[in-house]
Amino acid sequence: MMKDTKTEKDKLHRYLDDLYTREDASQLLQSIKDKDSENQDILDELAAEVWEESGNLQPGNDLEREKYKREARQLLKRIEHKKRTWFRRASVVAVSTAAVIAIIIGSVNFFRYMNAQQVTLAEITTSFGEKRQVTLPDGTLLVLNSCSQVRYPDRFVGDLREVELEGEGYFRVARNEKMPFIVRTKRLDVQVLGTRFDVKSYSTDEIVSVSVESGKVQVDLPEAMMRLTAKEQVLINTVSGEYSKKTEDRGVAVWMKGGLRFYSTPIRDVAKELERVYNCRITFASGQDFNNLITGEHDNKSLEAVLKSIEFISGDIKYKKEGIHVLLYKE
Repeated sequence: MMKDTKTEKDKLHRYLDDLYTREDASQLLQSIKDKDSENQDILDELAAEVWEESGNLQPGNDLEREKYKREARQLLKRIEHKKRTWFRRASVVAVSTAAVIAIIIGSVNFFRYMNAQQVTLAEITTSFGEKRQVTLPDGTLLVLNSCSQVRYPDRFVGDLREVELEGEGYFRVARNEKMPFIVRTKRLDVQVLGTRFDVKSYSTDEIVSVSVESGKVQVDLPEAMMRLTAKEQVLINTVSGEYSKKTEDRGVAVWMKGGLRFYSTPIRDVAKELERVYNCRITFASGQDFNNLITGEHDNKSLEAVLKSIEFISGDIKYKKEGIHVLLYKE
């Protein structure tokens, strides 16, 4: 029986966002198998709420608004017509998540396997303020952002093309439907066939993100999976576990042209980004709380200009700069 309506509604929202966990899939499967009329009534009620909320989300444009309504309408149709449709979908989800976990577990020995196949691993690293373009053995183009590292084989063997990334990289993947391309990071994995996307996953940052320019990607987290299409972006808070999936029409990887873009980014992540880009050292005044979230975009601005912008946006953060050292404090 599904007695906690709020919890089940949250699961439906994650379902619409293509974010599933193994536990959620199992619970959803069990609830669908239950043919009790009260259970069906709750499902109908939740679907109606999702429909109503879709009209109150006020997305950024008409296309996005219609997308939300279309998703909710499809959900209503599935629930109203046949319960077994849900059963089939949940079964697919359960199998899919199991497959994801299997991929993750199997990848642990991937590089050992490559060594056994006498494949040489290349490693490329960028420093502060440095960007570097790399062409992988399959023709995939990779642009590394500052303070990033990529490891890849001199030739791809087996059924997968796998690379390891620390930091941020923009990928233009050569299409090969028989050999999926996987970017592995410490926080998440991204799997594609052939597309253009950006992965930002610095192990020192609180927020990691995946932004898709064209095509489709699958984002695999330790306990969940998400699919993104062109002009979609997901921001994941590795501390709280919260995520934000949104449409990004302004293009991805603005850093390749010297730009900066922040979206509700914790100030400490902003500071790390500025250190990587401008080769500076930023410290925070002791004994003060810095929980500010920064949103804004800068196009080839100087460090001074960005710091002044942060002062204005935050309303309470000040800075002192001496050479490459910057102190952030609050009055």
